[in-house]
Amino acid sequence: MTRTSLGTLHPPLGAPLARLGLHAYARGRVIDALAALPSAGFLLVDDRGETRIGDGRAPIRIVIHDPRFYERVATCGSVGAGEAYVDGLVSTDDLVGLLRAFASAPDRADSLERGFVRASGLVERIAHALRRNTRSGSRANIAAHYDLGNALFELFLDPSMMYSCAIFEDAGESLERAQERKLQRIGQMLRLRPEDHLLEIGTGWGGMAIHAAKNFGCRVTTTTLSAEQHAYATDRVAREGLADRVTVLLRDYRDLEGTFDKLVSIEMVEAVGAEFIGAYFAKCASLIGPGGLALVQSITIEDHRYEQALRSVDFIKKHVFPGSFIPSASVLVSAAATHGSLRLVDLYDIGPSYALTLARWRSRFLAREAEALALGYDARFIRLWEYYLAYCEAGYLEGRLGNAQMLFARSASAGASTRQALARGW
Repeated sequence: MTRTSLGTLHPPLGAPLARLGLHAYARGRVIDALAALPSAGFLLVDDRGETRIGDGRAPIRIVIHDPRFYERVATCGSVGAGEAYVDGLVSTDDLVGLLRAFASAPDRADSLERGFVRASGLVERIAHALRRNTRSGSRANIAAHYDLGNALFELFLDPSMMYSCAIFEDAGESLERAQERKLQRIGQMLRLRPEDHLLEIGTGWGGMAIHAAKNFGCRVTTTTLSAEQHAYATDRVAREGLADRVTVLLRDYRDLEGTFDKLVSIEMVEAVGAEFIGAYFAKCASLIGPGGLALVQSITIEDHRYEQALRSVDFIKKHVFPGSFIPSASVLVSAAATHGSLRLVDLYDIGPSYALTLARWRSRFLAREAEALALGYDARFIRLWEYYLAYCEAGYLEGRLGNAQMLFARSASAGASTRQALARGW
């Protein structure tokens, strides 16, 4: 079976635009947008020859293989540009550099989202709104990404199978070591002890649960909505001889019951949905006892761009993580306090490490392209994932995205003792 990308990549307005003879207008829009970016120069190569744009000494080369690229951008803006890359209408010698140029000047880059794009944007917003993270919606949204096949993720993740930001000490460090450091720091922030029962919301492929049980000796209950992840993690726990310490559930976090000593949720909150963020923290708070600790690791967006991002649908929301949203740190802290009576007692910013993490994933993925093709993932799917990983890397390199490990407590004494332990290097 051939694996393809999510959704349609062909905007309905492209053909009418070409018939109206507005190709020159669309090309002009693209050139104007590139010229407005202050941080790079470009060499545009198309059927009219070479056009140098900007003052960069080493211009980024952009090759237009099909003039329909311009109509895609004119009708669907930045999403259309990404879709054109996936469809092979355009290529570049520096994909991350090109995306960084746009990420470095978001206000100027927003010029691509005007005109015809507003009509297609309305359609995308309606489609995104229909992907609400209700119980059934969450299962469908999670399956759309995480049930693409465990073999796909094995191509580029390290042996821990952690699909979240690692913590690098330097750029030359291995991905494996950086992910181990991340897991160890989480355990330390939570002050995990053998007598603890840890609840994990968002199993992934079992990396955190296994690390906690093996290295801190605690019991772990972990839950996921992905059938593929559940099967993989269950088998992995058994192979590690930890079936008596780790329980893997296939259950919505809203249906969890009981009281646990500690709670961890690693880059799962982005799949909750903005309208459910209060209920998420209320549920988390209800699952930990007095004095309990909860660590939430989350991708974050700048506060001043949160509302705009919430109202728009970018390439990632449409083609990679349906139903997702990126919160700001202040939104998370406020929701935790307001709905869960959880106080923030520590915040550790690991955003700079995500650019390195994504670069490693992209390099590893592209190095095993032949294996991906053999597994049934087509060339378009591979370009989609290359674009997705590069798009996110650019966002981190330019500081548009962040990543925070936020520790919440239900009592002042728990928070104070945790800070003291971290200060001692516990």
